[in-house]
Formats: sequence, structure tokens, C-alpha cells
Amino acid sequence: MRRSAVVLSLVATLACGSCLGAAQALSSADGPPGGGLGRGTNILVVGVDSRTGLSSAEKNRLHVGGKGCNCTDVMMLLHLSADQRRASVVSIPRDSYVEYAGDASPARVGKINGAYAVGGGPLAVRTVEKATGLHIDHYLETGFTGFEQAVDNLGGATVCTDKPLKDENSGLDITAGTHHTNGNQTLRYVRARHINRPGDLGRVRRQQRVVTDLLARLTAEGALSGPVNTARTARALLKSVRTDERTGLDDLVRIGWALGRLSSDRTEFATVPISVFDHRVPGVGSTLLWHKSRSDALWKALAEDRPITGDTRIQPAPETPARTNPAGIAVRVDDAAVAAALRGNGFVVTDTSKSAPPARPEGPPVISHAAGREDDAATLAAALPGSQLRVVPGHGAAFDVAVGTRPVTVKRVTYDRNVAEGAPVTADHLSCPGTP
Repeated sequence: MRRSAVVLSLVATLACGSCLGAAQALSSADGPPGGGLGRGTNILVVGVDSRTGLSSAEKNRLHVGGKGCNCTDVMMLLHLSADQRRASVVSIPRDSYVEYAGDASPARVGKINGAYAVGGGPLAVRTVEKATGLHIDHYLETGFTGFEQAVDNLGGATVCTDKPLKDENSGLDITAGTHHTNGNQTLRYVRARHINRPGDLGRVRRQQRVVTDLLARLTAEGALSGPVNTARTARALLKSVRTDERTGLDDLVRIGWALGRLSSDRTEFATVPISVFDHRVPGVGSTLLWHKSRSDALWKALAEDRPITGDTRIQPAPETPARTNPAGIAVRVDDAAVAAALRGNGFVVTDTSKSAPPARPEGPPVISHAAGREDDAATLAAALPGSQLRVVPGHGAAFDVAVGTRPVTVKRVTYDRNVAEGAPVTADHLSCPGTP
């Protein structure tokens, strides 16, 4: 079963998407972590950013220069419900600003990924427990090698994007569309942070998409179909993934078998809701602040073993959601009233009504734009319900709105980056077009 070498890691494999180097073993001397009591099973999966053991040739091949931070570059919390009929995967951004666990007074604060650098896996676990109020039952820690090999052993992964993605730091360079990628290419896809809408949320969502694809592939191949196949898979997993002292082969078999029986609409993915995306802290840098009420609702739902999708306390549903931020969309509008309404909605508007044609064309407003601007076009169209979209080759960066004879209603759109990039969704909403 070489092709399913990292099977159970469903998330473990992905968590390693941006981590490099070998995993550090947990010390049994640290004892069991504290934390609240909950129902179901919580598994913390981390990937460590370390270049230790990589040769210059490997660094070049993997497009990873610089010095590793020996911190958790990726962190995912997997909650398996008590009845084993639902799994919820919550990504915790590496730059989350939290208090570390421990006896220091005052408590040490910093990015959540730094807890590992201070106290290894045990402190990372206790810090997550302190920040979330959840008890962590099992811990998996993985390194780079397991990710690349797992994807290759599975025959590659399916990744997709609606626009070209290029990131010099990770080496990612793919065109718009759906692609079949090998382990090295997939690694670049899940590591990329320096692309349009830079940062962790977009990268985390890409990681979640790949997790969805790999889990579907593992299930289809029967790697998790029954205790025998799952046990074989778990033994292979233990060759590349470290666990804590409370996690043994029987635990991995139980978890893996349960995951293998879940349909895509019974597997949920989310990112911790954020209120401030660039909270500057002297000596720490740019950090992320969790949205208190939404994140509290998220952890409460997991503690009570409830679904996280559809919970408006975690993710309020705006009347008219926007895919992108209107503040970054330049629009030329040939009607003064519509121009003023869109400007009040946050768009960057130029009023071109003085050069409008004397006779309006029949029909609704027409939005003209360049190819590759579909997300921004959807945001503008949401503000102008009933409008028509027209892609114009060679069109400039600004959108043009030509108002027709029909009455125009301008709706207020709400842009919430948490909705756009990290809202709770089931796996069937993350699959690439044309994939199961």
C-alpha cells in the first residue's frame, strides 16, 4: 500500500504543505496537557518549518531558501464527532496573536506558531487548549518529506484556480484552470503566501482544497475501507508522522476508519474568524487578532459537538455578500446618481455622466471589464442587480458601467474577508470543478 503511505494524515499530510524538515519528537516528561472537557475527539495536526537535514540541492528543488523558524508553520484542529458521523477541520493561522500556556507572569504573548519554538509540541498543544478552551486528545506532527511523497504516491493531486497564480517565494506559477500536480508542484501551491490578497487565509483555503482532494482519493482507493486496510495505512503513516504518547496505532485506525466512511457533505472546513488582519506588535511584527464573538462561538460549537456550518454566530450571513473588497475596485459610471450610490458603497468611482450618450441603450446596466477580473466583476454586479457582464479583450484595469433605460437599484454589498476566504463550508463546496 505504498500509494497510501500518508493516508490517515488526511490533514497531517496537508499541514506539512509549507513545513520543511524532520519532526521533533515529543517528550513524555511533559505529562498530559490541561484544557476543558468536551465531547468527540480533537486532534491537533502541525507542520514544522525547519530546514534541518535538507541539502542545498533539496532546498533548490523545493524552492525553499532562507532559515527555518523551527515553529509551526501550519496548524489544523480536527474534531471528530462522538458518533463519528461528522468531521470538522479548523485551520489556525500561524500569525494568530495569543497568550502562551505556562506559568510565566505576566503570561507570554506572541504568534501562535512561536509556542513550538519555545516549548516544542507540548507547549503548542497547551497553548491551543488555552486559546480555544478545547481539550486536545491526540497530536500529530509532520515534516516536509511526508507531504511530497504522499502526493506522489497517490498519483498527484488536483488543484484549481480561477486566475493565474505566481509566487516567487514558493515557486508557484500556474495558469487559471484545473491542474493535476505532483508532490513538488502541490507543495508550492499550498505554501504560496505572496499572491493577490496575500497572507495566510488564501493559503489556508488552498490547503483545505487539497485536503479535500486527497481524502476523496484515499477513500476512492479503499485505503480507509475497513480496519485491515486502515491499520496497514496507519503503520505506514507512523514512519513519517510523529505522535504524542497518548496516540497509538489503535487511535489512528479508529480515526482513519471513521474518516473513510464520511461523505464530503459530512466533512467541514473553516478558518478561525479574524477581526484585525494586521495588528502590529513591537518586537513581534504583523499579527492576526481573532474575532472574539465569532471564534468563541466556533470553539463552543466544537466543545458541544455541533456542526460549524450554518451557524450564524460563527459566520453571520450578510444580505448581499461581496467576493472582493469594493475599496479595491475602480469603476467609471456614466450616470451621476448611480456613480454617487456606488461611491457610497465603497467603490472607487469616476463619474463620466458628462460624456454619456444622449440616448440610453435599451436594457439593464452593462458592466465591461478585462478578462481575469471575474471576482471583482461579481462584486460590482452584486451591487447592481440585474446588470449584464461583458468581457472586453484589452480592457483597462477600471470597470465601465453603461446605464441603460431600465431603472437601476444600487444594493449595499458587504465584504467580509472571513466570508470570502475562510467561511465554514463542507468539502463538497471546496472540490475543483469536474472532480468527485
